[in-house]
Amino acid sequence: MRIKATDLFLAILALMLVGVSFWQTWLGLSQIFGGASFVIALVLSLLLLFLIWMLREAKMEGKSTTGLIVMYIFIASFCFIANFNALYTRFMKTEIYTTEIKTVNDHLNKLEADVDSRLTYGVDAKTRQAILSDVNQLMIQIQDPANSGIGPEARAIVSRTEKKLGKSITPLTPVNQTPAGYKDLAERMGQQIIDMMEVLNPDEKALKSDVEAAVLKWNKKTQQLISESPEVINSTAVGMIDEMVLDYNKLGNRAETTLGANKYDFEPTKSTAQDVGKIGYAFRHAIDNFGMYQFVVLLGCILLDFGIMIIVLLVTESGSAGNRGNSNDGGIFGNKRRSKTLID
Repeated sequence: MRIKATDLFLAILALMLVGVSFWQTWLGLSQIFGGASFVIALVLSLLLLFLIWMLREAKMEGKSTTGLIVMYIFIASFCFIANFNALYTRFMKTEIYTTEIKTVNDHLNKLEADVDSRLTYGVDAKTRQAILSDVNQLMIQIQDPANSGIGPEARAIVSRTEKKLGKSITPLTPVNQTPAGYKDLAERMGQQIIDMMEVLNPDEKALKSDVEAAVLKWNKKTQQLISESPEVINSTAVGMIDEMVLDYNKLGNRAETTLGANKYDFEPTKSTAQDVGKIGYAFRHAIDNFGMYQFVVLLGCILLDFGIMIIVLLVTESGSAGNRGNSNDGGIFGNKRRSKTLID
């Protein structure tokens, strides 16, 4: 049998597509089958190549291809699932981790807001924000080298704050006339005003302080990590996310205990970072965040596993059953028909 250009083209294309599919299937199945994933991927790929050849032969001879198509789709589906998992996880891993880190960090910030809204204060929320602004101005003014300590400007801020509090503020004195001494004075004056504004028991004060410290720490670490290279993010994200989730759940449960379940009902969260790379996670994440990138990966996997079958069916012209000699295997690449020869 003479090998035609169409046969050579299809053979090379099949080897290329199935070869890439084999590699990605191997990677995609490794988290399930481990070392055996190589053999499984190889067997699946060889079966696909064999079925492609059988499909072309059946189409050229005019035989039914329905059974072969069903078998091909069944086997290729396993490769498709593994391919999607491997490709999607590889190219989306950094974005997945970054999104997860930001989500947990948002939970922590929301926890701080929820706890703060349920604590008891001597003034309303709007006045509290105004007082906190005054406290910041006062602390800056006390440390101002041009007029350190409780000078005229600082006394004006104190007087304004007293009207909002409805209470008198006790002027304090620095331990010494040094920048460190004025910094200490500023912190003590600020804490005095905050204590006067709050009506909290010791447990509530400790809870508020610890939540604020945790939020400050994780906000800083989150910004630092997401600014790093993808390699750094991918190698450190899981450990950091697990630690953040642990802190969040610990503080949330503590808040529910301190404030009372009737005042604050905490819902723990859990990290899905450990699931990255698993087949189920890849499809679930793609569905929940479906967009152009997910669409491109989906089309790429379809091309790898089902493209060659579609091409073979399109370019191979059907012949008469049992009469391959009269069939035309040029498909869409040629429309010439062989003329019949009359034998006397």
